[in-house]
Amino acid sequence: MSGRLVENVMHFARALRAAGLPIGPGKVLAAIEALGAVGIADRQDFYWTLHAVFVNRRDQRELFDQAFHIFWRNPQLLEKMLGVMLPTIRTDEPMEEMSRRLAEALHPGDGKDRDQPEQEKLELDAVMTFSDREKLQRMDFEKMSGEELRQARAALRRLTLPLAEAPIRRFTLDPRGERADMRASLRAQLRSTGVIALKRKRRQKRPPPLVVLCDISGSMSRYSRLFIQFMHAVTNDRDRVSTFLFGTRLTSITRYLRQKDVDVALDRVAAAVEDWSGGTRIGQSLAEFNRRWSRRVLGQGAVVLLITDGLDREGGQGIAQEMDRLHRSCRRLIWLNPLLRYEGFAPKSQGMRAILPHVDEFRPVHSLQSLEELVDALSKPGRRRLEAAAAWREAG
Repeated sequence: MSGRLVENVMHFARALRAAGLPIGPGKVLAAIEALGAVGIADRQDFYWTLHAVFVNRRDQRELFDQAFHIFWRNPQLLEKMLGVMLPTIRTDEPMEEMSRRLAEALHPGDGKDRDQPEQEKLELDAVMTFSDREKLQRMDFEKMSGEELRQARAALRRLTLPLAEAPIRRFTLDPRGERADMRASLRAQLRSTGVIALKRKRRQKRPPPLVVLCDISGSMSRYSRLFIQFMHAVTNDRDRVSTFLFGTRLTSITRYLRQKDVDVALDRVAAAVEDWSGGTRIGQSLAEFNRRWSRRVLGQGAVVLLITDGLDREGGQGIAQEMDRLHRSCRRLIWLNPLLRYEGFAPKSQGMRAILPHVDEFRPVHSLQSLEELVDALSKPGRRRLEAAAAWREAG
């Protein structure tokens, strides 16, 4: 292989890494060795050789395909790419939004005026700070560029989750408590020779346990990776947090998220989970959770966050009965669905119809603002079950 081709392969790998693919020097060397063995006479062989080395998951295929045809000069896709880079064009298609991060990787620094004085640029940044933050708060995770995703991850790490306190079985002494503490009163009487006032007590309060069930199927992959970072911050901020991922199977990642270093934690999660970006078996995953984990983690009135779009490959089979059991086992069940961001959204799939009657709240979760609204809602006591059921009947 010529030195020029080797150099281009290195630049191509660098662009893929900047766009979000986990590519290191080892993969670059493996790609060069593979091309030396296969040859570069046929473009299809060249494409699939690099694909075999650089692509590990299904959700990386579209990004690699775009990057390959743009970097190795496919005129039609290059023209399409330049169109995506124009600031006047807006699109809701995931493929086009993925190209935005690829544009950053292939053309770093485009759109910046390098000849502008440094002082003037600083003034412009100061003026636009509030606007940029407000835009980032409302922007859909799926439409964010690479830099915006980095800012969103940093914001998620700073986000805290104060759950509303709930009464538990234990009591503590309180002069204004609602109950008489006969045991404490008798002990005080034994220590005293005179008449003493009756001791009183009240119930202790503490935040309930938090259980998160997060869908990691292909339709949820862009959102689930950010939610895992959010749950890492929550797990290290408070106790009694349990996190589970499900696609075609259920995986507990609670112990991995207790690792303080977020990069180490995410690497361990990635190694432990085998069904990233695949199909979804919601009913089967909920059945496994109810059978193996519910008695361990749903005690003391746990709050459950179910994060899924409700799209089930089994056509909703078994979801209704498992959701009913889960709903009866927890204090509060909140369904977070990124599809709720659409104004014309309606729960038409069988999976969605099976889930909806068994939740206390139904919320969108697609942006930083929606997560902040969730945090605000969890910091307040939820509606009682009878009130929530009546509200669903009126809405339905």
